[in-house]
Amino acid sequence: MEITWLGHSSFLIKDSKGRTILTDPFDNSIGYNTFSGDVDIVTISHHHFDHDYTKEISLKDTEIVDKVGHFYVSDINIQGIPSYHDEVEGAKRGENIIYLFQVDEYKLCHLGDLGYVPSKEELKELENVDILFIPVGGHYTIDGKEAAQITKLIKSHMIIPMHYKTPDLTFPLEGLETFLKHIKNAHKANSNSITITGDLNDLENHVEILDYK
Repeated sequence: MEITWLGHSSFLIKDSKGRTILTDPFDNSIGYNTFSGDVDIVTISHHHFDHDYTKEISLKDTEIVDKVGHFYVSDINIQGIPSYHDEVEGAKRGENIIYLFQVDEYKLCHLGDLGYVPSKEELKELENVDILFIPVGGHYTIDGKEAAQITKLIKSHMIIPMHYKTPDLTFPLEGLETFLKHIKNAHKANSNSITITGDLNDLENHVEILDYK
């Protein structure tokens, strides 16, 4: 499986059979290169401009998943779990969908624009996650300290931080620094993509920092 970070909360995930998932695509106003081309599946955590731009995607054979529920698309199991974009049950920014994917033999969790620390009961649905995509930039989502708290509750094998300030991003978020102060085992990949093979069970909360170029 190959994971490529496109910037912000958007990743292109390609499984061993060549099937592709695009998460939370953005328009070109936020500073990163907008994705264009063909994908099998697009998941949208919420309908804000920096998470739901699909105009440059060839949608002829693309399935868009933007709802809560269980889905089986292109032979890939996807579960959308309800959550909130803020700490007041959506009163400020609305709802958010957490997605679980079964890709090859790995369980992936994309938290979207999660804006609060879920309860232990809510987090039970996120048990046994292999790879966790988590926002860390604050302001519109959980911040670095809250993100670290969540990772310690979920205890995934690998963590890929997202939705934080970079030199190209056009609006204010916090950088990675706060998150990295509260969590260990961080590794900078020096690439925008990473290939996952083999068993991840020997890892716990291992952080992979991807580039976006």
